[in-house]
Amino acid sequence: MAHMDRISHLPEELLLRISSLLPSKNVVVTMVLSKRWKFLWMLVPRLEYEHVIYRGTEDKSFSRFVYSFLLLHEAPVLESLRLRFNHSWKSSAIDIGVWVRTAVKRFVRELDIEIHSNAMKYPVILPWSLYSGGCRMLVTLKLNDTTLVHDSSLPASTFPSLKKLSLVNMKYPSEEFVNKLLSNCPVLEDLVVEQCPGDNLASVLTVKIPSLKRLCFRCKQLITDLNHEIDEEDKDCGIVIDAPLLESFSIFDDTGGLSIYVNSDCCIMNNMPKIVYANLNISYRIRNIMGSITSVKRLYLRLSTAENAYPVGSVYHRLVHLTLCICTTDWLKPLMCLLRDSPKLQVLKIEQCGGFQSPHFCWNEPNSSVPECVSSSLETQEWVQYEGSEEEKQVVAFILRNASCLKKATISSRSRDPVEKLEMLRELSFLSRCSSTCHLTFD
Repeated sequence: MAHMDRISHLPEELLLRISSLLPSKNVVVTMVLSKRWKFLWMLVPRLEYEHVIYRGTEDKSFSRFVYSFLLLHEAPVLESLRLRFNHSWKSSAIDIGVWVRTAVKRFVRELDIEIHSNAMKYPVILPWSLYSGGCRMLVTLKLNDTTLVHDSSLPASTFPSLKKLSLVNMKYPSEEFVNKLLSNCPVLEDLVVEQCPGDNLASVLTVKIPSLKRLCFRCKQLITDLNHEIDEEDKDCGIVIDAPLLESFSIFDDTGGLSIYVNSDCCIMNNMPKIVYANLNISYRIRNIMGSITSVKRLYLRLSTAENAYPVGSVYHRLVHLTLCICTTDWLKPLMCLLRDSPKLQVLKIEQCGGFQSPHFCWNEPNSSVPECVSSSLETQEWVQYEGSEEEKQVVAFILRNASCLKKATISSRSRDPVEKLEMLRELSFLSRCSSTCHLTFD
């Protein structure tokens, strides 16, 4: 009890910050701690409601609790409202609409709605007030499994203060609406878009945001037949990025087969001189992307095919860290091109995807000269899921023999056979090394 008395004497601002770390249902309980806490819960600026349906429970009790809490809540400014649901119930669309409108009237700064269900089957439609000019103070908006409805009178500056926007598994009234919505966020810096089947974004998504610094785009369209004949609709799928201040972006393709990038012309990216980090986890042609990120410093590149992947003439003057995840038998050519065109590369990591069999390609050392990065700047080399084939060993040997600045080489074997691993280690240990300070680690 003495400890509680000491806590009760803390400044009100600190007590509210402590209370904000608790789920809202637990914050109410603090009113019984002491007189100091009796009404403090009404001023907590960060609210979080999580609804979990168990067998035999009713939705009405949860709704009544939220309504009662918001009715008594007196904080003049609401920093955050988070709503979590693991199921859509019949009254959710109406209730969530009322709660969002209440938050908007309290000048909410962060709004996070996450519904673990299917927005296409159980749509939760957000209210007009969300983007009809009432969210002028909103800085962060995260939506998961909800539905946006059309507003023909969408204001020119829908979210004038919005800096972070996340749209995951959403359904939209139209592609034109989404493009207009994004263009009406004048100070947006972080954007996450995760597409899904039936979201009304079957064509090209345009991301034209001058202020954007970070972008994450994931496609979850389910195209699994590798022999599927590409029709005109498939060719139109893609993304157009016009963001001159972009510093970091990730693009993922979870289609499992044909990519939204089946037509390289459908991924259009203007020059982005400020790119620092890029994560390209995609399945098909990326020529247009690679040619637009020549200023990148850290690059993660996953290739399911190397066909037409590498743009001729691109030089990555600032690239210092490269991770190449290989899921194709013709990965050697893009690797050597990247080494040739990355004169300041310091870290090289090669990952072989699970289930991928190392190809028995014919290794030919560069005829003209050793890539500049290998001879003058490469300090760390790592190979994950190494199989110990003759061809792999020759690639490792080439790097060890020519990397004068190499400090550490780490080889992680795919094999679980201790005898086989011992033989790999013996072979690697006999390879000559240009750098006298190179430390070889084998796992």
